Amino acid sequence: MKRKLTRSTLLLATLGALASLAPAAIAQEKLKLAVGQRGNWDTAIPALGMQKGIFQKHGLDLEVLYTQGSGETVQAVISGSVDIGLAAGLTGVMAAFEKGAPVRPISNSMTGADDLYWYVPANSPIKTIKDAGGKTISYSTRGSSTHVAVLGFIDYYKVDMKPTAVGGPSASFAQTMSGQVDIGWSSAPLQLKDLKDGRIRMLVRESEVPKFQNMTVRVNISNLDVISKRSAALNKFYAAYAETVEWMYSDPDAIKRWSDWTQTPLDIAQGMRDEYFPKKNLLLERLSGVEDAMNDGVEMKLLQKPLSKEQMADLFKSYYKK
Repeated sequence: MKRKLTRSTLLLATLGALASLAPAAIAQEKLKLAVGQRGNWDTAIPALGMQKGIFQKHGLDLEVLYTQGSGETVQAVISGSVDIGLAAGLTGVMAAFEKGAPVRPISNSMTGADDLYWYVPANSPIKTIKDAGGKTISYSTRGSSTHVAVLGFIDYYKVDMKPTAVGGPSASFAQTMSGQVDIGWSSAPLQLKDLKDGRIRMLVRESEVPKFQNMTVRVNISNLDVISKRSAALNKFYAAYAETVEWMYSDPDAIKRWSDWTQTPLDIAQGMRDEYFPKKNLLLERLSGVEDAMNDGVEMKLLQKPLSKEQMADLFKSYYKK
């Protein structure tokens, strides 16, 4: 015999269905992120992962604040205004740690230096980095990976340039094209269309300096309070982050989404990922060249002296292990 559906039966069924959905909604835990340089491929992981629903699947709701560089990111994490900072220069993090700041690297953001490059306007008299003696060369903020790179160029090429803090790639481009600085910096894909159209010429890539080729230059960071009290949320973050990276290198839809989000022509986007951002550089567990990064910090006078073995162990105690 068929059971007759009454109004009360339908109401109970509807309430039951809504109740089954409630735990999923309640389970969404908020994490606040400070992310350096909106639009870069590597810093797009939270945005693309949220678009795809990967972070939500792992029970996370991300609130993203974009910064102009590592200095802003580190300060946001130290102050506790965000839970996690992405793409912070490792040397700057070491300097904050030495001063007693409650900040720690929790995973790799970028190892290797394939993505960063420096350029000049097409009509610049500077033809090679060797021609740049006495010229101003830009970086984002003090202690950032771009700051380390600029000092690396000066040391490696033995050219006495003038490092100049300018902020992010957009500010760098405006100041370089207006003649306020001689050499601008950028990160793929930004300004790649200008390179293609001949408005600017690439002068040097960070990866041309041997010591940067396998150095962890940017890390994801958190503060000690979050690390001690929200380990479950961090574990969800690691899982969702790693899954997003896998998707970004296996599904053409990820390139299309990133192209639409950044308004980058698809033909540029497709070549950009593999040339400037090899997948191995983004893996959470990668960590190498940390002593070189520390020595750079000492040379930059960001660090008073090299960190001891005990300090290094403390610094990387919370680092992700696969």
